[in-house]
Amino acid sequence: MVKFFGYLFGIGAVFALLIAAGVWMYLESLSEDLPDYTALQNYEPPVMTRVHAADGSLMAEYATQRRMFLPIQAIPDRVKQAFIAAEDKNFYSHIGVDPEGIARAGVRFVQNYGSGRRPEGASTITQQVAKNFLLSDLVSEERRRRSAAYERKVKEAILSLRIEQAFTKDEILELYLNEIYFGFGAYGVAAASLIYFDKSVHELNLEEIAYMAALPKGPSNYHPYRKTEAAIARRNYVLDRMMADGYISTAEGEEAKKKSIVVKPRERGSFLFAAEYFTEEVRREVAEIFGDKRLYEGGLSVRSTLDPELQKMARKSLMDGLIDFDRKRGSWGGPVEKIALDADWGVDLSKVEALSDIPEWQLAVVLESGGDEARVGLQPKRLVSGSLDEERQTGQLFLETMKWARVSGRAPAAVSDVLTPGDVVYVQESPVAPGTFELRQIPKVSGALVAMDPYTGRVLAMVGGFSFAQSEFNRATQAYRQPGSSFKPFLYAAALDNGYTPSSVIMDAPLEISQGPGLGTWRPQNYGGKFYGPSTLRTGIELSRNVMTVRLAQDMGMPLVAEYSKRFGIYDNMLPVLSMSLGAGETTVLRLTTAYATIANGGRKVRPTLIDRIQDRYGRTIYKHDSRICDGCTQDNWEGQGEPALIDDREQVLDPMTAFQITSMMEGVVQRGTATSVRAVGRPVAGKTGTTNDEKDAWFMGFTPDLAVGVFVGFDNPKPMGRGATGGQVSAPIFTDFVKKALADKPPVEFRVPKGLQLIAINRRTGLSAAAGTPGAILEAFKPGMAPNDSFSVIDFQDSMGVPANVSQEALDAVAGGTGGLY
Repeated sequence: MVKFFGYLFGIGAVFALLIAAGVWMYLESLSEDLPDYTALQNYEPPVMTRVHAADGSLMAEYATQRRMFLPIQAIPDRVKQAFIAAEDKNFYSHIGVDPEGIARAGVRFVQNYGSGRRPEGASTITQQVAKNFLLSDLVSEERRRRSAAYERKVKEAILSLRIEQAFTKDEILELYLNEIYFGFGAYGVAAASLIYFDKSVHELNLEEIAYMAALPKGPSNYHPYRKTEAAIARRNYVLDRMMADGYISTAEGEEAKKKSIVVKPRERGSFLFAAEYFTEEVRREVAEIFGDKRLYEGGLSVRSTLDPELQKMARKSLMDGLIDFDRKRGSWGGPVEKIALDADWGVDLSKVEALSDIPEWQLAVVLESGGDEARVGLQPKRLVSGSLDEERQTGQLFLETMKWARVSGRAPAAVSDVLTPGDVVYVQESPVAPGTFELRQIPKVSGALVAMDPYTGRVLAMVGGFSFAQSEFNRATQAYRQPGSSFKPFLYAAALDNGYTPSSVIMDAPLEISQGPGLGTWRPQNYGGKFYGPSTLRTGIELSRNVMTVRLAQDMGMPLVAEYSKRFGIYDNMLPVLSMSLGAGETTVLRLTTAYATIANGGRKVRPTLIDRIQDRYGRTIYKHDSRICDGCTQDNWEGQGEPALIDDREQVLDPMTAFQITSMMEGVVQRGTATSVRAVGRPVAGKTGTTNDEKDAWFMGFTPDLAVGVFVGFDNPKPMGRGATGGQVSAPIFTDFVKKALADKPPVEFRVPKGLQLIAINRRTGLSAAAGTPGAILEAFKPGMAPNDSFSVIDFQDSMGVPANVSQEALDAVAGGTGGLY
């Protein structure tokens, strides 16, 4: 009998060895193609790129997977405890696989066999790390054949054992908490906290933490709106586990279980009000520098140059200016849409998409329309859950507030001339009669505004149109338009840099220029069609004289003008033809504002930028705009040494004295020229209007000693805006409104006079020397060795076509004898 049992034992031992060998060989075969688990040491998951304004405000987030990597040390203990309680209570004690969990899952499998219930999982956090990071490619294979699921489980176990040997528990938990998917496009606890609750992970309360810990089991199964009851049940299960494991007290857990799940989904795209055009331009620039992959997956931190307060002011000033133009020169464009009126008009009205970036306006449907008033129903608000507010609000519109809405060229005599029941229109609550509303419409004309620090090129505000939601086309950077007379200061600067003075006199008289065989004769005209005889360069700038500008360009040569336009970055390759002297080329608002900033800072070339610096996911600076060298900035301690000196090696494209001369002449534009409305700014301002043929483009470009601003107004498809729609009438008021608000809390500063420049009294009309204090005398800036003329000398006088009829005898006497006034 003993011998028999001995044989059985021997046979059993052999079979056991054979089975063990088979299992060992099977495991070896599975291990041969296992991924290299040490790759986890170089883990760099796709992480959100975040864009911030200059003051740190969040502007936008870009990601294929909305994830923010958070080191384990920065994750609150209670968050860690919630996930451990929910997913792997023995995490800190097992070796990668949990025998207790496997046994429990086995018992449940036997108990539920044949019931159709899904088997209970027994994966540890370490196994989930192995699956998510190293075995994710097996998921599709697992769907094709069931045996793959068991193979994957074995591979998970093998990798888990190896991972536990190579990494600490905290390192494994860090990988897990930053990788798991939470739904709503959120990956990792940091992003999930922001996206679900719009909070930092450190600000979450207990019930919010428990709900987050419930989501990895299956985000779609615990959707906060569609499956609220299941979500609450799973969250409460997590709270029960936390109480059972001693992480929270029973009182805390029971209190949290009584609360409902309240989420606050975080919006995508731009987070900073009024900054959509600026944000999109930053996105394009980052993508151009680093590529789309790094933009959406690289976890970059971008610090932009945007000043949020100035941006709001810029948006408001441009919007108000475009609306004002539309009301004065436009007509009623009709409703946004028409809907049928029924018992619940709110449902159909809610389907009409409003402009998301104009929160001041609301969509409304006309319910009744009569002689003096109309009753409208406001678009219902959409609640966080996605359902509509059941309350239907109505309001009144009155005829007296919509006289601007001309129909067939006439002001309406009755509200019914403009609105009929079923019309969907924009309205805004009346600022003078709360509870009533005023009619609004999107202007057909558009425009752009750019504000820049003239010394650094940092763009402080940028508005590329009336509404980004209506049109993403950025008219500040993408629209190439003719600058018209706003180009003239650069032609005059070229003259002042090459021997002319502000008191040099040019003949303003009819001019004919042959354009070549078959092209006819070009006869440049002044705005208004008149000619004014001999005029100083200052007068040419202040009153924007076209003909004398062409004569000046002809006298000094267009190749020189083309060279200066390239120096300033206005055009890349300007054709050296005379029509270009009047701004017939095409440029952008940003480029022209940068050119004006160059004059404002004394002639130093600036490179416009919307980005101060970019850091990678580890905080290392990989891009910065300011490339100036700072000697002494790296000193660790102060030992009595002087302040560090910044070495400014930027190109000097204009003589500082010339820059002041042209600045002084553009101050004259504001004081007594084509932009006198800008005097309302109440501080020193230099600038220039620009208006193209048929009033298709209206510009005002200007600057104070510390702020350069460019404004453009025009139709997207260039067409006449109407007689009198000049830069001085249309764009200058927008500039004025913005600069007044932007600099309201800053004291006025005079323009800085370069050393060596002489200020000499002259007659501003004739350019001749004058005694200080005499009528018509001003202080004019002259470079060393140059002075005003003692006798009257007119450039290009002999080549003029004769004396224009409207030039006075006194002006002719001044030309002949060098005495007397001009006009």
